[in-house]
Amino acid sequence: MSEREKIIVWHNPRCSKSRNGIKYLDEKGVEYAIRRYLDEPPTKEELKALLQKLGMSPRELMRTKEKIYRELGLKEVDDDEKLIEAMVEHPRLIERPVVIKGERAVVARPESKIDEIL
Repeated sequence: MSEREKIIVWHNPRCSKSRNGIKYLDEKGVEYAIRRYLDEPPTKEELKALLQKLGMSPRELMRTKEKIYRELGLKEVDDDEKLIEAMVEHPRLIERPVVIKGERAVVARPESKIDEIL
């Protein structure tokens, strides 16, 4: 599998939705690499590239029900750069799991959305 076609999963093992995404890939026999994004947070550049692949705004990728979202007052923030910086600083804010293949990506909720990029 070429580097360009390699599947990468931004995974949080403590999240059932994230575990379901991994299980779905396993059941399909798909090879992938795991990035534990809470341990290895994305850079600002990586997040911007991901948002482009997803075709999403920063807020659409955010877990708006997280306590840290409320604590940081992010609901009132209307600046994409600041939202991206918040996700870099607090990767828990990033929706999961994210499955990336080449120039395409999906937030695998439900996990069947992974089929869109396979």
